[in-house]
Amino acid sequence: MNDRPHVPGLTRDGDWDLPPRMNMAAQCLSHPAEALALIDMTGGERRDISHGALALMVDGIARYLLTRIQPGDRVGVLLSQSPWCAAAHLAIWKIGGISVPLFKLFKHDALASRVGDAGARLVLTDGEGAELLGNLAEPVMAAEVGLDGAPVPFADTTPETPAMLIYTSGTTGSPKGALHGHRMLTGHLPGVAISHDHLGQPGDVLWTPADWAWIGGLFDVLMPGLALGVPVVAARLDKFTPEACAELIERAGVRNIFFPPTALRMLKAAGQGLSGLRSVASGGEPLGAEMLAWGRRQLGVTINEFYGQTECNMTVSSCGADFPVRPGCIGKPVPGHVVEVIDEAGQPTTEEGDVAVRRGSASMMIEYWNRPEETAAKFRGDWLITGDRGIWEDGYLRFVGREDDVITSGGYRIGPAEIEDCLLTHPAVATVGVVGKPDSLRTEIVKAYVVLKDGATASEQDLQDYVKDRLAHYSYPREVEFLDTLPMTVTGKVIRKELKARAAGEVQG
Repeated sequence: MNDRPHVPGLTRDGDWDLPPRMNMAAQCLSHPAEALALIDMTGGERRDISHGALALMVDGIARYLLTRIQPGDRVGVLLSQSPWCAAAHLAIWKIGGISVPLFKLFKHDALASRVGDAGARLVLTDGEGAELLGNLAEPVMAAEVGLDGAPVPFADTTPETPAMLIYTSGTTGSPKGALHGHRMLTGHLPGVAISHDHLGQPGDVLWTPADWAWIGGLFDVLMPGLALGVPVVAARLDKFTPEACAELIERAGVRNIFFPPTALRMLKAAGQGLSGLRSVASGGEPLGAEMLAWGRRQLGVTINEFYGQTECNMTVSSCGADFPVRPGCIGKPVPGHVVEVIDEAGQPTTEEGDVAVRRGSASMMIEYWNRPEETAAKFRGDWLITGDRGIWEDGYLRFVGREDDVITSGGYRIGPAEIEDCLLTHPAVATVGVVGKPDSLRTEIVKAYVVLKDGATASEQDLQDYVKDRLAHYSYPREVEFLDTLPMTVTGKVIRKELKARAAGEVQG
């Protein structure tokens, strides 16, 4: 253990490195002025942004905000991947405000619910964002604030001072605002570093196609990269395609990538290989053995899966540099986080149970914004309940499925993820969602909603036999329905609750 790299975010003794006074902006702007912070590819040509240049942008926004807001006020950030997006969040934190990430693909109602719930009077944005925003809040053009003036001091903030109000993606209900303190960034550093086989090696350059409005883009990539001194690529792909992805990686010299599972599946379906990578991390949905094997063949790396959620992120991870990756499992607890599978009494169990994280994790939210009852319901004693089901396998955590997604059929409890992983290895299947359909005899039956690859064909019987040959006899889909598209969140996750409602409607109809 002693010859392994020190894990950032932790003391040498393995405790969280949380001084009495800390500010996330200071953590990100602590490097030499000449050091490379961002590689801006948003204009088509490469433009390097140093830490010194980024600090000037931050201070320009901060000086403006000091005339408009008080510490603790919420300020929206409606910007895609760009240097100004990074500067906007950093400026808000620097003066003690609370930033609220907003997504450019949101429609009016989605923006209205978040801006209204947060009470954000100002939104830092650009011309495109101002049109989307309408009269929901006052738009401020981030790139038009003045850069001349004295440096702005960092606010006197603590690890618990609120800094970020980030909304869940709404896979299990209406989006809720998770309020995080300035310890949030430190809480992400161990998992981010480990998921990239110890990020921060010479020549590392970090990128993700995920938008920086989501925790996966903002805190799995952008802010940890800045804090660790690893250059981060800012790029807007109007549409993610394997070809555009490969071109960007080559032009920007990307060596480390966080790929959402959807992006990996698109690369695999297109047969697209990528060269020059040192590490690939993925999280959001479990990957199967076939996807991991493909990663070794086509990407030249072992994909490290990690696990977390908006409320408490980067708590479990694989790390091919430290221990073998086990297909079907999402890794081991990240140092600093105490993760257990617990029973209904809140006690750790070796059986299937609720995946939970003990209070004290630095990446754990303070509370749900203005939702005390839902905050209380998220905890069972000292444990934050993720809402996911899991089981331990020799120290590895196997993801079974969300509590609401686990299928009860003929007395068996069946996780949809394993069936989805199996079907995704079928050469005709592009994507799939598996749910339980109410059944008078078995309680539920397994139903698969499948989107086939362009030009590919497969019958219901083909796919049923395929699963029967590979998984337990009781877990094959008794019904398969072919669709043109599946309902997806903006982060690329299948919305199983919509598929479950569809399946339930079929029975009622």
